[in-house]
Amino acid sequence: FRLLCSPFLSDEENRKLFGKCNNPNGHGHNYKVEVTVQGEQAIMEPLDHKNLDKDVPYFAGVVSTTENVAVFIWDSLQKCLPTGALCKVKVYETEKNIVVYKGEGAPSEK
Repeated sequence: FRLLCSPFLSDEENRKLFGKCNNPNGHGHNYKVEVTVQGEQAIMEPLDHKNLDKDVPYFAGVVSTTENVAVFIWDSLQKCLPTGALCKVKVYETEKNIVVYKGEGAPSEK
């Protein structure tokens, strides 16, 4: 563990300066974790280098938006993974346009 403090400051000054990181038991972080699952057959094979509207049967009746691509990936992975294992699908259209789908309702843009 790591305690942030300065030996040149009082306990009160250290608490004021370092806040929660001055905890005598150490301090923690809120990490962001991304998990990647490789799925040649479920994901890459149907989508890679394809015209979604013409080459992927799923999109014959569904508009090929990023949101619907996320749903397609979710549905495809759901069939390959143990029940309850899939938590979230995140599709990056651009660096700033990101869709997150968690399997219920409509996908959300981030």
